[in-house]
Amino acid sequence: MRFHRPAFRGVAAVLLVVSVAGCGGGAGAGGAAGRPGVGDPYFPKAGNGGYDVGHYALDLAYDPGAHRLTGTATITARATEDLSALNLDLKGLDVEEVTVDGAAARWSRAGQELTVRPREAVDGTFRVTVRYSGAPLTLTDPDGSQEGWLRTADGALALGEPVGSMAWFPGSHHPSDKATYSVSVTVPKGLRAVSNGEPAGEEGKGSRTVYRWRTGEPMASYLATLAIGRYDVRRTATAGGLPVYTAVDPEQAGASRAVLARIPEVLAWAERTFGPYPFSSAGAIVERPEDAGYALETQNRPVFPGAPDTGLLVHEIAHQWYGNSVTPRTWRDMWLNEGFATYAQWLWEEDHGGATAQRTFDALYAGGYFPDAETNEALWSFPPAEPPDAAHISATPVYWRGAMVLHKVRRTVGDDAFRALLRGWAREHRHGNADTGDFTSYVEKSAPGEDFAGIWEDWLYGEGRPERP
Repeated sequence: MRFHRPAFRGVAAVLLVVSVAGCGGGAGAGGAAGRPGVGDPYFPKAGNGGYDVGHYALDLAYDPGAHRLTGTATITARATEDLSALNLDLKGLDVEEVTVDGAAARWSRAGQELTVRPREAVDGTFRVTVRYSGAPLTLTDPDGSQEGWLRTADGALALGEPVGSMAWFPGSHHPSDKATYSVSVTVPKGLRAVSNGEPAGEEGKGSRTVYRWRTGEPMASYLATLAIGRYDVRRTATAGGLPVYTAVDPEQAGASRAVLARIPEVLAWAERTFGPYPFSSAGAIVERPEDAGYALETQNRPVFPGAPDTGLLVHEIAHQWYGNSVTPRTWRDMWLNEGFATYAQWLWEEDHGGATAQRTFDALYAGGYFPDAETNEALWSFPPAEPPDAAHISATPVYWRGAMVLHKVRRTVGDDAFRALLRGWAREHRHGNADTGDFTSYVEKSAPGEDFAGIWEDWLYGEGRPERP
């Protein structure tokens, strides 16, 4: 998730093609009304019951001077039952028109919910077009950090974790509903628009330029990003031919050059450690520190607030396996993202002449790892698998105690079996979703002769500092 804690975290038209799967609720002749949320334990209104999105095609335009967003989006989804209504997450912005399969549809707004009522119940594949306008919002999370549409000195930066993507396009904004994307963005001439996936062309249109991007692998909407501004863009490739695209604010170019040049090296190490890279390109976006208060593992190219160090680069690249390809089923499962990415940093240090993972584990357990007593104590404030509320899903125990769980597993099964477990977990849930129960079951299945009950009880779910290290 967001790596930002001091201890380390106009008019738009959206065309949705929804091939829907399983909408619940009731309303309207001949079908059921979709549920306004999937019941996430921390963000119950996030996502929408009754359909699974397969593709978003977003055709947007942004004028930084007027702070006005315009566009068209096409969403493809699959329905499991006839639907007389369906919900989309959209925060702010003014809806102007909605059609379903080309026919005008009734709609209503309530908070973040846009409820669409087609003339006839729909099933299977259908198309929803939403036209909306206005100034996209910056949202404040329960932990006080900002997401959604962040204005910058020369443009904007869209960050979506956990629910910020609903500030700039309607959709089913929950990590359990992943989709492919195509994004077209029109900006004033002289600015660039950078998004996920691979570039699919650019075109000058008078005083404006259109940039197109395409993401072919499934992506949770919280991992979607859009960066608009002036960037130094480099297109290179790894030794194996994987495209690497970096976009760096000119003020950060000098400070970023050396660490970004290590992306191929980090990727090669990560592939040896975690298995084949799960996406069609890699890279990074580097903004100025004042443009974002945290780094985020946005798919294909993570976003950094200023030049990252190597450890942070390793962390966000590891997320491409753990978090982006293997995505949490609910926001309660965030330790599967952050514990894995944090442990990846321990492994990198260990493999490159730094502290061993055991030494880091021991320092954490002894209470002397962090420079302040408050953070050392916070490590034991709650179990990593059960954050107390939405404000704590990216708190210290999720990262560091989550990594300690993985180290306890490693000590139990041995180094070789643990490395195989890391690769197998990424392979088994590639481009899918998983929760904590899936992980504990996988570990037990992978090492049937071992007893993990104490690890789960004391380290994963246990309150306070376990008695035995």
